[in-house]
Amino acid sequence: MLFKSLEFKNAYGQKVKIIEIPVLEEDNTYRFMIQLHLETFIAKVYRSREARSVYSFRDYLKKVLKWPVYEQIFKTDILKNNA
Repeated sequence: MLFKSLEFKNAYGQKVKIIEIPVLEEDNTYRFMIQLHLETFIAKVYRSREARSVYSFRDYLKKVLKWPVYEQIFKTDILKNNA
């Protein structure tokens, strides 16, 4: 899976970076939902006075999504025999 990051200045002039944003295919059923959550998260970070400079979108999704949906989005293939 590919991830992207986003960097901007918030409302208080602090430089903020959002990491671990999943890049989904055009036909993925979760694409629209992820886009809405990303917009909500960006708005929340933009207004935040917290002194953090790096936020993880993946951690945010872990908190707001149901676990089966989260697993479908971030599914990892388990390698057999350490290959």
